Amino acid sequence: MYLIERGKVRITVRGTDGRDMTLTELGRGDFFGEMALLDGQPRSADAIVAEDARLAVLSREHFLSFVRSSPDVSLELLTALANRLRHTDELLRRSATRNVNVEEAAHLTFADRAADIIAEFGGSWKFIIAAVLFFNVWVLINTLLLTNNGFDPYPYLLLSTAINMLAVLQAPIILMSQNRQAYKDRLRSEIDYQVNLNNELALNEILERLKTLERDSHKIASDNPSE
Repeated sequence: MYLIERGKVRITVRGTDGRDMTLTELGRGDFFGEMALLDGQPRSADAIVAEDARLAVLSREHFLSFVRSSPDVSLELLTALANRLRHTDELLRRSATRNVNVEEAAHLTFADRAADIIAEFGGSWKFIIAAVLFFNVWVLINTLLLTNNGFDPYPYLLLSTAINMLAVLQAPIILMSQNRQAYKDRLRSEIDYQVNLNNELALNEILERLKTLERDSHKIASDNPSE
């Protein structure tokens, strides 16, 4: 375990995408490395010196001896761990939201972007107003302005054919956009599940540490019955 006497230390973890994520930046009076002392497992994160720092090193034996001699330290340590867990939860939420958009955007093709733009325009008032104006102009040109020489006289078969072709092409484009939105929803649900799973694992880890500290407290009480 390390206690920072001066300077700053950045705590980072490497994600599945190979990028380093900064969990927190610690300063004077903060500590890190306590997890390995509690459960004896390998380090779960990397510590990088952000500013010229001076650290005090506490071995596992000295740490356990210190905790046994000062039971109040256990409560302070648990409080610090709980605060870090809350901070990590917030980072996971933000990371999940960002990764959904980044991963979804990475799979976008030109056709996907075009489908989104067309579907968005086709489901807006702009499209309705533009279509109504276009139809009215078409009818006016072929009835009033060109009289008997209109290129599409009543019953406007050319206009009807164009509308049918537009409907035939627009429907699959809208379905393509909806399918992509469904994929994005599935991706978001999967990442939400991963976040919840990570939180559950972290909570179980905290509970195991609580049990360990509780056993140590009972052992201290049994070794010092007069206190």
